[in-house]
Amino acid sequence: MPERMKNKSISVYLLALVLCFSIIRTGYAESTQTTTWITLETKYTIIRFLKAEDLETFSSSMAFDQKFWGLKQLFSDKSPDTLYEEVSAKVDNLYKRVQEILDMRKKSPKVFINLYPDRNLLDQAYFQIYQSRNNIRAWYIFDSNTIYVNINDVHEGMLAHEMAHSILDHFLLVRPPAASAEILARYVDTHISR
Repeated sequence: MPERMKNKSISVYLLALVLCFSIIRTGYAESTQTTTWITLETKYTIIRFLKAEDLETFSSSMAFDQKFWGLKQLFSDKSPDTLYEEVSAKVDNLYKRVQEILDMRKKSPKVFINLYPDRNLLDQAYFQIYQSRNNIRAWYIFDSNTIYVNINDVHEGMLAHEMAHSILDHFLLVRPPAASAEILARYVDTHISR
């Protein structure tokens, strides 16, 4: 093969590789940006969901015991007036309980919680991020400080487990090894309602 054709072949191959990578990255960026999220910002989190019914389903899945709300709420006759207030109270109280269990109460950046209405959309989000098939029920990504859950398959222990990952990653100066973080997150999961 003449040298000139060889150089053209290499150039075409490199151009195709760059374009392919660009399309994959653009697809990921578009998929995360074109989703029209509704957001609910709480004291410790930013909850993203697709429709109001999703938030209702999520709230009914979160049966976190109110005994951890504190003395102020215990002696107050004021209960949450709206679904947003109810979810905010549940999620923030759960977050504080996770901090208490880990004994890590330092102020951290708000963690995003992406609520997907079904397993199919959760799996699609996983594939867009990792380019592989999803075989887990929920996960946390440090780079975006985001928890991903399916509202039809979530409970307070599972959410507390993922919150623990965020708290651990932002409390310590150096992120703990994955195996150590997983042990602590499982500890939180099993002790959340005690």
